[in-house]
Amino acid sequence: MPSHRARALYIPHGGGPLPLLGDPGHAELAGGLRGLGRDLGRPSAVLVVSAHWEEAEVRVTTGAAPALLYDYYGFPEEAYRIRYPAPGDPALAGRVLEALAATGIPARPEPERGFDHGVFVPLALMYPDADVPCVQVSLVRGLDPAAHLELGRALSALAGEDLLILGSGFSFHNMREFFAGGAGSLDPRNEAFQDWLSETCASADLPAGERDRRLENWERAPHARYCHPREEHLLPLHVCAGFGGRPALKTWSWTVLGKRASAVLWEA
Repeated sequence: MPSHRARALYIPHGGGPLPLLGDPGHAELAGGLRGLGRDLGRPSAVLVVSAHWEEAEVRVTTGAAPALLYDYYGFPEEAYRIRYPAPGDPALAGRVLEALAATGIPARPEPERGFDHGVFVPLALMYPDADVPCVQVSLVRGLDPAAHLELGRALSALAGEDLLILGSGFSFHNMREFFAGGAGSLDPRNEAFQDWLSETCASADLPAGERDRRLENWERAPHARYCHPREEHLLPLHVCAGFGGRPALKTWSWTVLGKRASAVLWEA
């Protein structure tokens, strides 16, 4: 049943289209995302912040029927025949732009851009009927963690809507290490960072100010730059955390390509 209160969910979206192609290294992730779609129910709309869109200032898709961007290369032909014809939601996009303007965050409509794989890959698993309207919001170049927390806080103006805010990234995103020798064995550095992330997001013992401080200074976390040589796949979590403004309701972790990756849920 819909909650009629917005929720924010940070997820790993996996490697390119592999979760949709039956890749064994993505089996846990694909099953986990399908389960979340069932457990959370069908929202009225999804607002996606994907790691694969960065702009100088926030952009918001306003198209009624966005195409798909196959923003990956080197995959089998079937990866470029994936279809996910979810409608856009221009009215929701307008409310997002109004919420950002009200807090002084510069933002612009983007009527032409399609959905990248950080949008259509997880949504095809969560809501395979492609019947949930979707709007995408960009990250901001410079990747300032405080700015992305503030973006999430601005989106809390939509907290009363039956909306899922989906932070689509990957809590471990060291591509070299995914395929390094010994991949699949326990990685203590990966484990330490995921533990830190879970505690930071979900511990009720942390004051809100301390939670924000940790996220703003995430590079001080154990093995932070090992897990994120570049942080674009982490910052969708900051948007979700800024929206939530309190300890996360629940965390999950799945093994993806031999590495532990986390998902985190907040309720408004």
